[in-house]
Amino acid sequence: MNEVIRIRDQLDRALRGEAWHGPALLEILANVDAHTAADRPIPGAHSIWEIVLHLTASVELVVARLRGEPKDLTPEEDWPPQPDITNGDAWCDVVAELERAHGKLFAAIEDLAESRLDEAIVPGFSGTYLQLHGTVQHDLYHAGQIVLLAKASRAQPRNPKARSRGT
Repeated sequence: MNEVIRIRDQLDRALRGEAWHGPALLEILANVDAHTAADRPIPGAHSIWEIVLHLTASVELVVARLRGEPKDLTPEEDWPPQPDITNGDAWCDVVAELERAHGKLFAAIEDLAESRLDEAIVPGFSGTYLQLHGTVQHDLYHAGQIVLLAKASRAQPRNPKARSRGT
């Protein structure tokens, strides 16, 4: 098995499951409803909703770079604001968009030559290997945050006006 296949496997395990550490990102998000996703149980922290938007933007950034675009995210693109409408349908759409972004990443590395792993993804940016492994690490880092935010949200009495911003 070559290294690109191994990296794709790790991306898939971090996203969908059978990761050695525990539940994968989509497994965790399957147990988060729109209210919990929009909640802010920790003052000053991002909501789960914002974290998912951030993850989607980050994955799309790596896809763009794999396509040769020397792109960076603006602060607004990196951490898109949580929308005013945070109902169940909108939340399902946000999670589906995260999954679609990962699908684009899987497609972008489908025919990636192993020799490209040591190259800069595009001039001026870190290597392809680091970008892809970094995506796995980034997904799992935020998955842990999501678990803790969901637990904190469920442990406190519901008072959305006291803990949410604009929702």
